[in-house]
Amino acid sequence: MTMTWFRRYALLLPLAGLLAGGAAWLLGAPDIATAIWAASAVPQAALVAVDFVQTLRRGQLGVDLIALLAIAAAIALGESLTAAIIAVMAAGGAALEEFAAARARQELSALLNRTPRVAHRLIGTELSDIAVGDVAPGDRLLIKPGEGIPVDGVVATASATLDEAALTGEPMPVTRAQGGAVRSGVVNAGGPFELTATATAEGSTFAAVVRLVQSAEAERPPMARLADTWALGFLAVTVVVSGAAWWLSGTPLRALAVLVVATPCPLILAAPVALICGVSRAASRGIIVKGGGVLERLARARTVLFDKTGTLTSGTPLVTGVETVGDHSANTILQLAASLDQHSQHVMAAAIVAAARAKGLVLSAPEAVVEIDGGGLAGTVDGHAVIVGTASLLQAQGVPPPSSGATVRLAAAAASVSWVAIDGVIAGALLLADTLRPEVPRTLRDLRQDGITRMVLVTGDRSISAEAIGSALGLDAVFAERDPAGKIAVAKAEHNAAVTVMIGDGINDAPALAAADVGIAMGARGAMAAAEAADMVLLVDRFDRVAEARMIAKRTRYIALQSVLVGMGLSVAAMGFAAAGYLPPVAGAILQEAIDVAVILNALRALTGTSRPAQLTDRAALGKLLDEHLRMRELLERMRSAADRIGSGEVGWDPLAAINADLSGQLLSHQAAEERHVFPELATRLGGRDPLGTLHQIHTETSNLIRRFAALTDGAHDAPPSPAEQQEAQRLLYGLDAIIALHLAAEEAVLSEVEDLPAA
Repeated sequence: MTMTWFRRYALLLPLAGLLAGGAAWLLGAPDIATAIWAASAVPQAALVAVDFVQTLRRGQLGVDLIALLAIAAAIALGESLTAAIIAVMAAGGAALEEFAAARARQELSALLNRTPRVAHRLIGTELSDIAVGDVAPGDRLLIKPGEGIPVDGVVATASATLDEAALTGEPMPVTRAQGGAVRSGVVNAGGPFELTATATAEGSTFAAVVRLVQSAEAERPPMARLADTWALGFLAVTVVVSGAAWWLSGTPLRALAVLVVATPCPLILAAPVALICGVSRAASRGIIVKGGGVLERLARARTVLFDKTGTLTSGTPLVTGVETVGDHSANTILQLAASLDQHSQHVMAAAIVAAARAKGLVLSAPEAVVEIDGGGLAGTVDGHAVIVGTASLLQAQGVPPPSSGATVRLAAAAASVSWVAIDGVIAGALLLADTLRPEVPRTLRDLRQDGITRMVLVTGDRSISAEAIGSALGLDAVFAERDPAGKIAVAKAEHNAAVTVMIGDGINDAPALAAADVGIAMGARGAMAAAEAADMVLLVDRFDRVAEARMIAKRTRYIALQSVLVGMGLSVAAMGFAAAGYLPPVAGAILQEAIDVAVILNALRALTGTSRPAQLTDRAALGKLLDEHLRMRELLERMRSAADRIGSGEVGWDPLAAINADLSGQLLSHQAAEERHVFPELATRLGGRDPLGTLHQIHTETSNLIRRFAALTDGAHDAPPSPAEQQEAQRLLYGLDAIIALHLAAEEAVLSEVEDLPAA
């Protein structure tokens, strides 16, 4: 019989002996009962002695010595029932610890158990099973229904339906179109599909997650080490109190009673179990933590450093404006530039193409496309010679952008600019920006409310764009144009004043993530180097998980300290009663076991609990609402375009009447449906006094403006709009544009309190 097997079933022997001895005592055989109780306690005492010796060999003084002394003293003093109860208590504490640890690691174990072992590789039409470790980038794999994705890759067939709950905590399946990126470790929730591998198994997302989980399981948290130190002090106090009780009372039973109630299980078990629970709780929300020590440090943090691109922003640029210089219209400039950029793989080119398609522009096939060193393209589109690129590139091509004017000033303020030349003349500029994640402002407010006192932006981007982000978000400091060494310097300087958190996603963030007290990597789309260097990785591409991680950390630390302090307080109080003679050994053993159970159950509370309200029950109404938001953003584009062209006389009554029909048919019915189906339950979830009062007021003001616009455009109009009518229509369109944009943003901000909304 191995020691491992014996430990697993160690509780059965003392428990059986306790029951058998009790039966003998009830049958009138007290001597047999005493012998059975004493015999059942000896194996547990031997097991405790082995653990104590092993601890001594590691250079530590194990607090299990108290239980060993208590069992030995009880047998020596003829208190065999007490010895049996202590044996059950010691074995039960070990079993309870094992159960609690297993329950706490449930989410981590679930991740490890999903590790794929076999991949189905397709070569032509031949299918063969290979070890996951043999998959190479470029391999074509067949993913069967219900199987885990073995390596990172892209969907090679029409689409794939995936269950990402194990990595992100999101319960609903997601659909990835052909070419969409797929991470290893998620599960195929639909029909079979083909995947083109983009990484080896070792270099894939799930391998990094496994390494993080293994680090989490191996780490000994600082709070657990502190508990060990306290326990040693408690051991000394126990010896002194038990000796004093014996000396003052003259009976060794007092000393035994003190030893019985002094077992420091609250210290030995409560803190580690609570911290493991916190790690598991975080994993269930798509937050992988390298160990309880990370949570302990995160709970004490007061300063947070942020990277910008990919962290506070989406990491994907969007066209925010088309500024004209010559005679070409904005749509013409965008259509020609996007047609040419179809031949580029650059992320800015992709944004320009996406903007043109979103406007419904028909893109042409470019000819004689040439990629120009320095960041740009040249070619022929619809008979026009077109060049798209930076100001310096066009300068080098003999087509210098203007040096003054409104377009130049707007370009200087933009995050990125692509200048467009048509037939050898500068036609305009495409302004691009990496848009702020919609959940960022709310997350920063949550962090402020949760005790973060200083927020700092540390980025390699230009000062003008970094300062704009910092000002908009109310950050305390902005450090721009910083290389990796510069980011480390900022992290170290901030560390000198407070416990510091660094959040980033790129390779250039990895050194700063490692230098901070807590490094958090945006791991859903970020670089693997950042994930490896970080202490915590967000597997779901949502910035608000940072605030959730902080909340979990603070709750976990509070519960751990609460369990330790309350448990030890109860044990110390019981020691006082035992020393005074009010708590005999048998009753003390039972009381101590109750204290142990109470503190372990309390520590397990760290597995649950969140301040976030429950999700809305009417999922159909919520989905319809979000779909309508997308259509309304398209309507805003039409409204802005119409308002811009009114002054030039390009817009008559018909386009304005069409906009009025959409405002009345789409927006007003949308608001009415929200008031009936979504807002009542949302208000209940949020609580407080009239939590949606601002949204109701925005609805009222929007309705008033729509009625005024309808009054202007309704009816037959034989003559073109007069200058006064044009001015009023333009004013109303700009006003509606502003208030509807505010309506959408405010509504989504409130909804994000109860829902994980997709990026707008």
